[in-house]
Amino acid sequence: MRLEKKKIIMLAGPGYEDLEFWVVYMRMIEEGADVKIVGLNKNEEYLSKSGGLKAKSEYKASEINPSDVDAVLIPGGWAPDKIRRDKDIISFVKRIYEDDKVIGMICHAGLVGISAGIVRGKSATGSIGIKDDLINAGAIWRDLPAFRDGNLVWGRVVKDIPYYCRELVNALASGR
Repeated sequence: MRLEKKKIIMLAGPGYEDLEFWVVYMRMIEEGADVKIVGLNKNEEYLSKSGGLKAKSEYKASEINPSDVDAVLIPGGWAPDKIRRDKDIISFVKRIYEDDKVIGMICHAGLVGISAGIVRGKSATGSIGIKDDLINAGAIWRDLPAFRDGNLVWGRVVKDIPYYCRELVNALASGR
């Protein structure tokens, strides 16, 4: 288990993408990480984009000390457009970035990175639906399944989850 003692935050919100949340969540646990779910409010249940699964937040962002965390992972779906409006979530993501810790973004999650002001000059990918948003925010678009640019780990879409998880595990295991 390559991620023992790693503390990871998974962000959740209304309309999160099922597989981009749960597959990544389970993969991190499989590698031994301690994964906590953070949402807009503590103990709030969020229905997934497909409406089939629920994720319940254990904390809200203001309750987590960024110094105690190794990574924050953001699934796609409709949730990124909702959670990017929360000043505490944006502040948390920005602090993780400034502390040079891993930030994982897949599909529409780049919207949170845009709002946190952390994508300018960085290579980025995601759903084609946010390509223009990323470019307009100063990111360099790459149409690749997954990759890392510094402490940012990017995944394109659901079918690329295996590549995204591999990049996340490698980034975290290498001490980023």
